[in-house]
Amino acid sequence: MKKVLILFSHPTFEKSRANAILVEHVKNKEGVTFHDLYEEYPDFHIDVSFEKQLLMEHDIIIWHHPFYWYNCPPLMKQWIDMVLEFNWAYGPNGTALESKTCLNVITTGGTKELYCSEGSNSYTVDEFLRPFEQTANLCLMNYLRPFLVMGTHQLTEEELEAYGNKYSELIDTLQNKKTNSIEHGVT
Repeated sequence: MKKVLILFSHPTFEKSRANAILVEHVKNKEGVTFHDLYEEYPDFHIDVSFEKQLLMEHDIIIWHHPFYWYNCPPLMKQWIDMVLEFNWAYGPNGTALESKTCLNVITTGGTKELYCSEGSNSYTVDEFLRPFEQTANLCLMNYLRPFLVMGTHQLTEEELEAYGNKYSELIDTLQNKKTNSIEHGVT
C-alpha cells in the first residue's frame, strides 16, 4: 500500500464546514499522514529538514487547501518556497521527489459556472493551478488533476458527506492502483 501525505493548509479551518467533513473522512485512514501546516507552524517557522523527511517517507503528496485568491493560503506557499529546494527537489541533483505522485484537493466558495471562460473568474480552476502543475513537473513528480469541491457554501450536509466519501475512495485508489491511470477531477 502506498503512503499518502496530506499537506493541509487552512488558516481558518474551524470555520470551514466543507473541509471539516473532507478531513474527517481521510485523516485517520491507514497509510495516510495528515499534516496540518497551520497547526504545526502557527509562527510560519517551517522545519525544512522535518518536512523533507516526511516527503521522503511518502509516495503520494496531496496539497489540500481552500482556493484563496486563485492560489493557496500563504503558509502553503511558504512551505513550497522553503522545502522544495534547488538540488534537492529540482535542479541538476534534485531528484528526491522523482516519480512521486501529487495533486491538489481544493475547496472553492465559487461554483463551476464561475470558474470558466464565460464566468466571472474567466478561467478554470485547472488553469489557475498551472504553477502547482509546473512545480510538480520541475520536481519530476507525476501531477494528477485536482479533486475539486466547488460552491461549498451552497452544498448540503449530504452533498458534503458524498464528497467526503469520494475523497476517501480517491485515497484508496491512489494507495492501491497505478496512479498514472487515474482520472478523477471531481467537481
